This record gives sequence, C-alpha cells and structure tokens, in this order.
Amino acid sequence: MLFVAICIDKPGSQELRLTNRAAHLDYLRLNSQYIKTCGPFVAEDGETMNGSLLIIEADDRKACEAVLARDPYQAAKLFQSVEIRPWRWVIGAPVK
Repeated sequence: MLFVAICIDKPGSQELRLTNRAAHLDYLRLNSQYIKTCGPFVAEDGETMNGSLLIIEADDRKACEAVLARDPYQAAKLFQSVEIRPWRWVIGAPVK
C-alpha cells in the first residue's frame, strides 16, 4: 500500500534542516525499497526548503510510521507536523 507523508518544518528551522540534510538524503537512498519518491517543499522564492513530501510503500500505516521514525529529520525534531494519508498512484506510476 502507498502512503503520502506531508511533513512541515518548524518555523525558523532552516539551519536544522541543512545540518541534517546529508544524513537524510543517505537515509532516503538506502531505503528506496520503501521510499518511492520524495522532495522538499519550498517557499515562494523557489529555494528555501520548508517541508518534505514522501511517497512510501508499506504494508500498513504502522510500517509507514516506522520508516518515517528512522529518518534523520525526524530524529532531529525538524517537523512541526507530519500528516500520513493512504494514497493511490494513478498517472505516472512506475511500471511493475
């Protein structure tokens, strides 16, 4: 099952994000069997990152939460909020 995780950074946390970014990217690459695609939300300037969107494949919500819990951004307490929703990929879905 697929889930979308909408993660919003705490205000004023750009430095915290950047400090943990390399470890976060390594984590994403090492867990590509679960994390199907992802990327940062950005401010109106198109550059300043202020959140993350991840598409995660997991057996259930609890397994999805476990993937997110191991992310270095989560350990750094970067996010003000995390919303997890079941999701169906329709257009542009990878061929299995």
